[in-house]
Amino acid sequence: MTKFTNEEMQEKYLAKKAKVLLHHPQGMGNYFTFHAAAEILGIDGHALAIDGAYNVNAPGYYDMGYMANLIGPPQSAIDAMIKATNKELLSVYPPDISGELREIVAKKKFHREIGEDFDVMGVEGAQGGIGYAYLTFLDPGDEIIVTDPGYFHFSPSAESIGAVIKTVELNEENQFRLKPEQVEAVITDKTKMIVVCDPINPFGTIQTKEELLEIARIARERDIIIFNNITHNTHHVDETVEQIPMASLHSEEHPMDHVISTSGTSKGYGMPAARVGFLAGHPALLRGAFLIKMETTKIHINYQGQMGAIAAMKDKEYLEKSTEIIKRNLKHIQETVAMVEGVKIPILPKYGFSMIIDVSETGATAQEITVGLLKRKVVVTPGDGLGERGATEYIRLNYSFPDIVAFEALRKALPEAIAEAKEGVYREGVIKFYEKVGSTRGKEIIEKLKSMN
Repeated sequence: MTKFTNEEMQEKYLAKKAKVLLHHPQGMGNYFTFHAAAEILGIDGHALAIDGAYNVNAPGYYDMGYMANLIGPPQSAIDAMIKATNKELLSVYPPDISGELREIVAKKKFHREIGEDFDVMGVEGAQGGIGYAYLTFLDPGDEIIVTDPGYFHFSPSAESIGAVIKTVELNEENQFRLKPEQVEAVITDKTKMIVVCDPINPFGTIQTKEELLEIARIARERDIIIFNNITHNTHHVDETVEQIPMASLHSEEHPMDHVISTSGTSKGYGMPAARVGFLAGHPALLRGAFLIKMETTKIHINYQGQMGAIAAMKDKEYLEKSTEIIKRNLKHIQETVAMVEGVKIPILPKYGFSMIIDVSETGATAQEITVGLLKRKVVVTPGDGLGERGATEYIRLNYSFPDIVAFEALRKALPEAIAEAKEGVYREGVIKFYEKVGSTRGKEIIEKLKSMN
């Protein structure tokens, strides 16, 4: 009997939605990560990510690429989860989310009251919010507006169900924010959703109140859903500005019942393993999302995680201390960038712990520098997984590491990695990675790398 190749098996058996992701430039495994860098260095990437983790958790490495709160959860959350772990509570299906958690999330994260025009449901982290929102509101052929660069999973997830991506480029001209006039310029009669990620991953910038109101008006007049992802809004690093959840702008003059919002506990409270997230909006629309969830995963949010989330959101001391750590780290990176020739910060973040450094003037690509940094046990993420813009020029950093030693390691490693990368020693390895992936973006990066030889 004939034995099929991997490619033949995929072609024969995979659904179209899965095939879309096989070579998608933002599909997991198709953009450059520490696994690709490790292979070039002759290191077993799986040995760096112990027990199949998505982050590097091997001793002696500093992972500034993985986008979780590296400070970890407050002790109050751990204590609450331990207290809630017993035979009685583990032997029954929990509620979607408890009444107390629903009220706290509505007020603390979305600045709304639970009522006839607003409610909150539980999802498996903000990532679950993305998936359920797309499945609930997007049909094949619908257009969805996202930023470029933007969060890894905004585009491939939508395209896998047949939606069409329309992008608004983030750059110096628009101060790395969604400008209403630029959003309006790409709207067509097929536009169904606008993704407003605020703070914006990867830059940490925020929208103004005026911008949010105008985007909401534009969308409402055209029956377009807004998906407002605010998962990075917990840590306030620039106190001269204030992030505003779109849901909180609801009024008779400015109705926000076409806004679906999501947040979670991974970024703000260091609890990614708990998988506690929230989808919020008008109950009539959440009803659709709830049914989609029940008929696909039927997963209730675990009770222990819910209790931990309640405790974490009440812990003001944790929030203050973790914010100070993040501010300290940002200052350290600013000082480091000022010391390294050819590196700059395109814009300083306002919230969260996601930022970009621009290496376009170093004479090497972000991918090559990523390899050089991994050699020195510093882990980062280059820009090709985030979009077309900055694909080889941007490096995204997570600056929430609790120990300053991680940032001292970056300070020492960055100029050394750049100097090594400029020699082209990793160029062929990066080219081979993208040849194997076979994505359109990868082919463009290959051409750029070859032109540098």
